[in-house]
Amino acid sequence: MIIDIINECEKELEKSFKTVENTALYNQEKVLNAFQNNRIALRHFAPTSGYGYDDIGRDTLCDLFADVFHTEKAIVSPLIANGTHALTLALFGILRPNDTLLYISGTPYDTLENVIGGKDIGSLKDFGISFSQTELKADGSFDKEAISKAIKEHNPKMIAIQRSRGYSWRNALTMSEFEDIISFVKKIKPDVAIMVDNCYGEFVDIIEPSDVGADIVVGSLIKNPGGGLAPTGGYIAGKEKYVDLIAGRLTAPGIGMEVGSYLSTYQYFYQGLFLAPHVVSQAIKASLLFSSVFSKLGYKVLPAPNKIGSDIITSIEFNEADELIKFCQAIQACSPIDSFVTPEPWDMPGYNHQVIMAAGTFVQGASIEMSADSPIKKPYIAYFQGSLTYEHAKLALKKCLELLGVN
Repeated sequence: MIIDIINECEKELEKSFKTVENTALYNQEKVLNAFQNNRIALRHFAPTSGYGYDDIGRDTLCDLFADVFHTEKAIVSPLIANGTHALTLALFGILRPNDTLLYISGTPYDTLENVIGGKDIGSLKDFGISFSQTELKADGSFDKEAISKAIKEHNPKMIAIQRSRGYSWRNALTMSEFEDIISFVKKIKPDVAIMVDNCYGEFVDIIEPSDVGADIVVGSLIKNPGGGLAPTGGYIAGKEKYVDLIAGRLTAPGIGMEVGSYLSTYQYFYQGLFLAPHVVSQAIKASLLFSSVFSKLGYKVLPAPNKIGSDIITSIEFNEADELIKFCQAIQACSPIDSFVTPEPWDMPGYNHQVIMAAGTFVQGASIEMSADSPIKKPYIAYFQGSLTYEHAKLALKKCLELLGVN
């Protein structure tokens, strides 16, 4: 029965799969052109030590990302620990005491809570930077009336938008939604800096938020743009005046990106970016298959079956905590790394509830590789993402269904 359900869903998804493949082809050409435009050569893979002055591998990698994202400048660095770190650098680089940060996509991701409002830990709040937010409407769209009111009331220096859903039940924001809301905001306050948390969204569409007016886009290299090969790092791409300010927070004011060595090869950052369009397409196909199969079995899923989302995540709502835990344990059991480990809920730093995370990945915590995670709270929603190959996801899906008692 399990293989019959999977085969039936694959047949229904043929048209969607073709759309995903066409997007991957377009993005692959875009990335290939950027590699050729920047004359990437073997010398760019060489490591550096000490201060890292004149590190051609680092500097050219930054130029390459700026080219791919169609921005004036970019920071791409293994010194950026994760997506939260990249966002923090952008916030502290641009904002100053008495400025206001406004989020217009609801509550930011959990790990930013202390960055924004923590007490006596060096947060934005500690430096006199105010925070406000507007909620999305019930249908997941922007509340323009509330946004207009908040801009006029708080006069924000920066407006931030989270593309992906985090641990919330909504679809990821689309490029048409970004284009519309950025145009709307800029008409009210032309000088505001608009930052997009682009994690999980790169290469899902043929354009990025930076193509429709975002001043800064930020993401992690162990998600989509690392292609499963980047071992660490993050990127920040956007307008030169903002990127230069942010670079001063990465190292030191006045030094910026003139320093920063990496005593290992840059090959995996370059090669990962080159593979990213294809790898992302595999993850999207995996998302579509999981969504379709679990919907057919009666579970609530998001995005809806046969609908290509704007990130690589599929949300699946389970009836009980035990089902959710079994699902994550099945993902771990079908992983290439640490398949023998059984994940359990735990008190993960930066989160308000116990979290279960399944990620038997080659790069620790890499969400572009197949993984699943969730806070243990009602409703019991698993957030499934990634897969370096569609075939791996298909095998994992079969394992999940078996552990959940589908026969």
